[in-house]
Amino acid sequence: MEKPIIKDEAFLAQKSQPATFMDIAVAQDLLDTLAAHADRCVGLAANMIGVQKCVIAVNIGPTNIAMLNPEIIKRSGKYMTEEGCLSLEEKITVAYQDMQFKKCKQSFSGFTAQIIQHEIDHCHGIII
Repeated sequence: MEKPIIKDEAFLAQKSQPATFMDIAVAQDLLDTLAAHADRCVGLAANMIGVQKCVIAVNIGPTNIAMLNPEIIKRSGKYMTEEGCLSLEEKITVAYQDMQFKKCKQSFSGFTAQIIQHEIDHCHGIII
């Protein structure tokens, strides 16, 4: 179900708690909200819809995926937000659980890596 976007910085600055199997509905709400805002949004964290759990949803090309308890386990390159550099591309490997709570590990680069880093930062209460 699409949820309203939270803009309260004090709320967003709070660290999220680990997600459990009970938070699958939160992941689905994130996916629904991301799809509803597809014209201007490529990623969301659960705290952005009022739930302080470590769940993110990101657009990875033709599809959106939910990641529960995402953690960057390997990083190379520089995390850039507005300016990019063709010589310095960020690459990350993320460990997370999918919607069935299956453990996954996947590598991302470029803009997608930046989106994931930004949403994981939200889970840690980091606002840029």
